[in-house]
Amino acid sequence: MPEPGRPQGLATAPDGPLPGTAGPGSPYTRPGLTLLASCGATFIAFLGVSVVYIAFPELPESFPDTSLSLLSWVVSGYTVVFAATLAAAGRLADVIGLRRLFTLSVAGFTTASLLCALAPTVPLLVAASALQGLFAAGMVPSSLALLLASRPPHERAKAIGLWGASSSAAAAAGTPLGGFLVHSFGWPSVFLVNVPLGAALLALSLWVLPRIRVGASEVPDVLGTVALLLGVGGLVAALTQGSAWGWGSAPFLGVLAGGAVLLAVALVRSARHRTPVLELTLLRTRKFAVANGSFMLFGAAMYCWLLASPLFAAQIWHYTPLQAGLALSPGALVSVVASVLAGRMPRRHQRTVVVVGTLLFAVQCGIWAVGLRAEPDFALVWLPANVIGGIGVGAVMTTLSATAAGALPPQRFAAGAGMVVTSRQVGAALGTGAFAAMIAALGGPGVGAFRTVFAVCTVLAVLAGLTAVWLTDPAPATGSLDDRRGERG
Repeated sequence: MPEPGRPQGLATAPDGPLPGTAGPGSPYTRPGLTLLASCGATFIAFLGVSVVYIAFPELPESFPDTSLSLLSWVVSGYTVVFAATLAAAGRLADVIGLRRLFTLSVAGFTTASLLCALAPTVPLLVAASALQGLFAAGMVPSSLALLLASRPPHERAKAIGLWGASSSAAAAAGTPLGGFLVHSFGWPSVFLVNVPLGAALLALSLWVLPRIRVGASEVPDVLGTVALLLGVGGLVAALTQGSAWGWGSAPFLGVLAGGAVLLAVALVRSARHRTPVLELTLLRTRKFAVANGSFMLFGAAMYCWLLASPLFAAQIWHYTPLQAGLALSPGALVSVVASVLAGRMPRRHQRTVVVVGTLLFAVQCGIWAVGLRAEPDFALVWLPANVIGGIGVGAVMTTLSATAAGALPPQRFAAGAGMVVTSRQVGAALGTGAFAAMIAALGGPGVGAFRTVFAVCTVLAVLAGLTAVWLTDPAPATGSLDDRRGERG
């Protein structure tokens, strides 16, 4: 019988090694290939997002009778479903087994990518994209759990860093790759690229990953998951359609209120359920709670910016998809370098790195909000600001994840990392919804509308930095990993 008040499962395994952990008699006989499979799943999950941002400006041409707010659901559908089902999907590992969850998720993601490429209408494309998000929600936490289970406790922090860096690599590869694919083969190719990658990853997983018997476990909170999904989806829908419905209309107010109520229901159930959709108990650690709040704000700013940037380049400067992808590549490449360097920073400097990183990204958005004009000015405005922002994004993404994990004991690493990804993706969903709302409210994708969007991104990034100021260490009595490390870094 599970201990009352403490959710059971791999993400919250008791103190000590996780089930199947590497060591004498471990079933993980190929930890290097397990690392490759784990990071590969994270890579394609986030590659599937980054390439779509580059393809997004091409969708209005393929579907000219569809509004920009509805087209934004190709991105929002993925992020909303991903964010809402992430925790519950991770808990399914305790019910069906890690290997089975991982392989089913990879196979499902690959199939959903093919359906996206073949979708003849926007509703079917949105539905297939949401299906992608559902299976990505299974891939990401199961890949992390597999990685942690294949490593001894003292190597898990480093493993999390490698796992997190794969998402940064996906962002760096996604911009030029997406631009090339759309330019050469059209927007369906950004979904088709996942098919061979997913097939190769599935074959590797079936060969490498061991079968580990799982004990009886409770099914994740289905009602809480549905409430979270519809709650976040309702808020995004209200933002996205508010301009069309009218900001004071009954549909807008009804959907907004319904989303807020359902989100509250999800939080209440998470506080009381034995296998909650959100592990709210982790938020009792202040440093962890602050990291999640900062990540949500930064995720909203970053994903709103990611959607606006290629669309500005295409709509205002008339860049081709390839040109737009190449224009964003310098920042993406610098982001990977900054991510690696930030991962090596001593623990005592983490708060400074996060605060400085958020402010660097705010500087980029601020420069674009003030300096971008209808006439292309790549060398003097776009490029230097993009490099500055890329440094900030790389520093924040890696350091906030490490800070959040370090605020918890080692046996809560997986739960903490999953919660951080959930916070970031909820912010992403709200950020993409806010982008569509602002563009619609400001009369369409004009220079003034984009500058307003970048100004809002600036404010959100500054708020994320101000929140990160409170990333101070917990008191020694909490027994977190940070405490035991002290000032060693």
